[in-house]
Amino acid sequence: MSPPPPPLGRSRRRGGRTGRAFDPALGDGELIDVRSQFAQGRWTRARSLLVATGSDWDRRGHRILALAAVPSAAGWAADWLLAEPDSADATTLHACAGVVRSRRPGAGAEERDRAREACLTAAALDPADPTPWLGLMALERAHGTHEAAAGHFEEIRARHPEHHHGHHLMTASLAETNPGSNPLHAVYDFAAWAAEQAPADSPLAVLPVVAHAERYRVLAAAGAVPDDPAASGHWSGRRARQVMKAAFDWWLEWEREDHPRHHTDLNFLAHAKICEGRPAEAAALFHRIGPHATEVPWSYAGRDPYPAFVAARTLALGAP
Repeated sequence: MSPPPPPLGRSRRRGGRTGRAFDPALGDGELIDVRSQFAQGRWTRARSLLVATGSDWDRRGHRILALAAVPSAAGWAADWLLAEPDSADATTLHACAGVVRSRRPGAGAEERDRAREACLTAAALDPADPTPWLGLMALERAHGTHEAAAGHFEEIRARHPEHHHGHHLMTASLAETNPGSNPLHAVYDFAAWAAEQAPADSPLAVLPVVAHAERYRVLAAAGAVPDDPAASGHWSGRRARQVMKAAFDWWLEWEREDHPRHHTDLNFLAHAKICEGRPAEAAALFHRIGPHATEVPWSYAGRDPYPAFVAARTLALGAP
């Protein structure tokens, strides 16, 4: 019998948060180099990076959102727009920087409205690009409705049916539509459908695990299950075993190290294996994750994410 899942660090309801920063670049070396220069106002390297990224939509969205998270991104993107007012790259980056700013504490409705209009402008300038719609979806996830977010997801999917980040946002949003316990919740059908529709090597094969983790987040927040994975029963049922085995088998056969959000999938898989009580299987995932921890899902069930990640990695690997 598998050992029970360990406590994943201290709950924020019982203790403070470390404040440890998580890098949205996820190990993208070119992006990290360009971002450091963009943060100093040298936007020409960002321009070259986005031109080279082209219509690799997952990578484009990943890189633009990481650049948009730079504190001074809106100002530097505005400078770029002054030099190249018709640039779709500059317009989209400026819009996404506005989305990031509008989600910060203290931002008001006027700032959100500006971000929304900027994203719509960017979408009109490059109709094939799903990234402005990704910005809109992120905005609605923070301040809008599930219906609005779902509408933006349809725009994303029409442009790139396998959009990784879009599917993750949709899964998180859908998981929240009914906080009560329901083993037939719609998020499970959505995740299974998306995984089945995608090609065999698509990382959307991990989406059912993401759906299971998102439901855990919602149920724990609502008090419907304990925030202790072992006591919750959420990770030991038939559905949990099925989705985790399928996703882990996919990873063993198809691991997509070339995907820009590869480490996001690894973190969800490692979290699931730890919660399932299988640290030996999680160990291989932690080796692949290396230093590239992600805030979610380690923050779920009210956890301080970095200590939760370290506790899980220590259990799996035997060392901090």
